[in-house]
Amino acid sequence: MKKIDRSMVTTANDLHGHRVAVSLGVVRGITVRSRSVIGNIGAALQTLIGGNISLFAELCERARSDAFELMLDHAAQLGANAVIGMRYDANEIAQGVTEVLAYGTAVMVEPAR
Repeated sequence: MKKIDRSMVTTANDLHGHRVAVSLGVVRGITVRSRSVIGNIGAALQTLIGGNISLFAELCERARSDAFELMLDHAAQLGANAVIGMRYDANEIAQGVTEVLAYGTAVMVEPAR
């Protein structure tokens, strides 16, 4: 299974310089994260100071990155070489537990003529 190059993923509905030859359907990557007790304490201390809460920012970035990679794996399993219309979504599914979803349309593209 060949990995999809990150430059072949776009939030647009087309990929500049390429044409969609085949649409393979919706692909997704999902991860569910919870905050640890220690992380919550550290973040609570950071809120007293104000500004960026780096502990939560790092947790969110890791979750988005994991969901993105899972989406790319799903697209590669279908034989895609690109993903268009890519989006993120996040929902709190329980107190302190968040689902992060990366999704888009898996496609086979070829250079435009």
